Amino acid sequence: MAKIGFISLGCPKNLVDSEVMLGLLQKEGHTLTSDTAEAEILVVNTCSFIEDSKKESIDTILEAAELKKSGKCQRLIVTGCLAERYPREIRSDLVEVDAILGTNQIEQITSAVAGAEILPPTSFGRSDADLYMYDHTTPRVLATPRYSAYMKIAEGCDHTCAFCVIPKIRGRFRSRSIPSLVQEASNLASQGVREVTLVSQDTTSYGTDRGLQDGLARLLEALDRVQDLRWIRFLYVYPNLVSDRLIEIVSSSERICSYIDMPLQHASASVLKAMKRGGNRTSLARMIDRIRAGIPGVTFRTTMIVGFPGETESDFKELKEFCREMEFDRLGVFTYSDEENTDAIGLSRKVASDRAEARRRVLMDQQTEIAARKNRTLIGRELPILIEGPSQESELLLQGRLESQAPEIDGVCLINDSKAGEIREGEFRIIRITRALEHDLLGVIVR
Repeated sequence: MAKIGFISLGCPKNLVDSEVMLGLLQKEGHTLTSDTAEAEILVVNTCSFIEDSKKESIDTILEAAELKKSGKCQRLIVTGCLAERYPREIRSDLVEVDAILGTNQIEQITSAVAGAEILPPTSFGRSDADLYMYDHTTPRVLATPRYSAYMKIAEGCDHTCAFCVIPKIRGRFRSRSIPSLVQEASNLASQGVREVTLVSQDTTSYGTDRGLQDGLARLLEALDRVQDLRWIRFLYVYPNLVSDRLIEIVSSSERICSYIDMPLQHASASVLKAMKRGGNRTSLARMIDRIRAGIPGVTFRTTMIVGFPGETESDFKELKEFCREMEFDRLGVFTYSDEENTDAIGLSRKVASDRAEARRRVLMDQQTEIAARKNRTLIGRELPILIEGPSQESELLLQGRLESQAPEIDGVCLINDSKAGEIREGEFRIIRITRALEHDLLGVIVR
């Protein structure tokens, strides 16, 4: 049995894959370590969604390869999206890598650790029989704090967005069953998890492959009955799939967070059409207004892409005006980058990278002002908070999150309290907001 270290990059969906691999290895009797210098076998679970993530993945593999020279590492395994996309390139250019596992070869991690030289198929697009998805019976070791966990409710994607390669990496869309997800949530709750975050490539399509109508709403209704859960949230909502029933269940439940994460990508009709997403500024605004009317006080998070091929100054102006009018609570902005095996790479009228970056900064500067103003409206309010433990800013402060703050992607609340020693991570308290920063909040525990 070996001492195994894991490095997981990218999104929460990738983290769940890492946790499943950790569970499979632990079941085999291997020892897990968070100290990569002590690991005898290192596994790097990679991301390759955009150019920056590919670079981070390659740099991390190279750093891990150095540990084969200077540390205790005897074997290096690369998994995840980069491995799925470029297995032959990794094999030829990174000779230190001993095994390569694609996104649908997760169960083969035990064989890779045992010495097998695994290599994914040479092309994207697998048969249905080759597609992998874990369930509630699969061993899993949480890499998140003990009180919070992600649940992957589906895998793959059937959308054809011009900029995205995920459908080719992850395969067709497929959902887990409601009983399996309820059982996993119950298992997590029995281990002390109080917050679950549902993730997939397209959360609002949940159940469509199983013939379910309003599948996500039905799943949320079932999870709402898991008594020991306190917060249930879901990420990655597709714009045209938000039903009235989904809005109603979010609004009526005390456990389901009033939080919508919906990557809109743009507001210009011409850019959205080129992206193969559809819709326009008016239809998106109408949809957002419907959600806000149906879920009073909802936190709305979105992401945008600037610099998409053909994006004109007029298109960007329309996007900027749209974001100013909508006043999103959270906004992330990415610059477009050409990705192999996508439709967008063949489009003409490319936008220069420096111009795209300038547009990103303009949009984020505008959002900073909006977010700061929204934060100031919270001063004096008393709100439930999930305690996360000592702050990363100072050991004299505690840190926690409101219902409106999703783990790892939003700001936090910093807590200055003389009774901090009596408060434990994973507990829920009531905080009074006393000060608003650019992204974070400050407050004191009142009960």
